[in-house]
Amino acid sequence: MTGGTTARALARPALPALVVGVASSLVLLVVSLAAEWVQEVLWKHLPASLGLDGGSGWWTLGMLTAVGLVAGLVVWKVPIGPDPATEGLVGPPLPVRVVPGMLLATGITLAGGVSLGPENPITAANVALAVAVGARVLPGIRIPVWAALGAAGTIGALFGTPVAAALILSEMALGSKDEPLWDRLFAPLIAAGAGAITTVLVAAPVFDLGLPGYTFRAGDLVAGALVAVAGVLVGLAAVYAFPYVHTFFHRVPHPVPRLMLGGLVLGVLGVIGGQITLFKGLSELKELVAAHDGAATLALVLAVKMAALLVAATAGFVGGRIFPVVFAGGALGLLVTALVPGVPVTLSIACAVMGVTLAITQQGWLSLFMAATMVADLDLLPVLCLAVLPAWLLVTGRPQMIIEEST
Repeated sequence: MTGGTTARALARPALPALVVGVASSLVLLVVSLAAEWVQEVLWKHLPASLGLDGGSGWWTLGMLTAVGLVAGLVVWKVPIGPDPATEGLVGPPLPVRVVPGMLLATGITLAGGVSLGPENPITAANVALAVAVGARVLPGIRIPVWAALGAAGTIGALFGTPVAAALILSEMALGSKDEPLWDRLFAPLIAAGAGAITTVLVAAPVFDLGLPGYTFRAGDLVAGALVAVAGVLVGLAAVYAFPYVHTFFHRVPHPVPRLMLGGLVLGVLGVIGGQITLFKGLSELKELVAAHDGAATLALVLAVKMAALLVAATAGFVGGRIFPVVFAGGALGLLVTALVPGVPVTLSIACAVMGVTLAITQQGWLSLFMAATMVADLDLLPVLCLAVLPAWLLVTGRPQMIIEEST
């Protein structure tokens, strides 16, 4: 009898979970596709209509400064929720009234070339919508369950697989500790699966970088660990710089001049590093892998991208940090192979992505998942699982890349 009751209780939110998962994916897709269309207009069609080069340094500088101005006006006049620098990937539900402004600001970030991704604000928006609508329609389902469904549906949609949601949610305090983990993950996995399938059917995202196949060598255990540690050190440098850069920008209290200043700095960085260092970084990383640049160029791209991430995340632009961090990890992996050709590029990119992501997010499963997803080679998994251990020793006990509300 107890088993039947438990099964019925687990199955009760199944249909709402499906609805939330599909809706979460559709919100992500609408914002992403609209941003891509605007990006084409701003960076290709508009300069071409004016007889200008959209890839020139002057256009990059002017466009990002203008994007800062527009973003500042939105932040000033439209509710968008708390300072993005104080928010992680999954946080408490926000008031639904901030969702339109948050999505608008996210679209500006994505289209304008700012070095942030959609993950944090889209997750926050979907959690807010799931809680606001779900609790009104089906008040018998607890608010934390609705929040978990919104988060899981979005994470599944973002990465095109429910595995990411399961791994991330397993690291969170989800539900009662007396419940088995799979009981707690049952409904969120339905939402994540529905979100992932919707995204795959509509957009067919591809994360694989098309790297060479990997063949294990005993020395790769040491090499992989060292590259992962190098990634952690790069990430921790940004983590420790984060509050200082945040303080610098927030000496300008008004969002319009502050975000204009941030856009101007991002424009300068874009001129230095080239347009490959702009935007969220996924398609740009594929370009970087195909370019076969030398060590000096890769080092410059890595430094510029990390600086751009710091500026964008602290000045007040609305966006997430995972995708640009993955780009930085990929650039570091390419740099390692350029400096030490004996290290396989597939190994170096995977371990570097894992290390930088680990330092920024402090989420081991997410970091392993991102590394494995980028290279899509199961033969690397044993090496990654061992390489993450010394990297975690450096990360544990370190501050997070987040500004506490009290500060």
